[in-house]
Amino acid sequence: MTFFDAVRTALLAGFGVQEKVAEFINDLVKKGELSESQGAKLVKEWTEKADKSTEQISRSLSDIISKTMEKMAIPTKDDIEKLNKKIQTLSARVKKLEGIKAESTRSEEEGPEEE
Repeated sequence: MTFFDAVRTALLAGFGVQEKVAEFINDLVKKGELSESQGAKLVKEWTEKADKSTEQISRSLSDIISKTMEKMAIPTKDDIEKLNKKIQTLSARVKKLEGIKAESTRSEEEGPEEE
């Protein structure tokens, strides 16, 4: 299934194709061309196929989007979270080092203790 086929199918599903098929089958039942059980069976089969198609479209679109993002080298949410953790760890280390440096600077400024 190509990208354009997936989009076309998604659009058709979005325009209420399922409802139209159900109406069409109900009309056939009313006209006596199908029995109620045949109509119900057809609606059920078509709904199941439509659901499978929707799942396939969703997977296809997800795959296409993922591959496109990989090619574009766009960082994922997971990548950003990892970077944020590293930044937090480094920030904590810098603050700790600054605290140690500040203490040693104060000690040097005060000079040796006189007795």
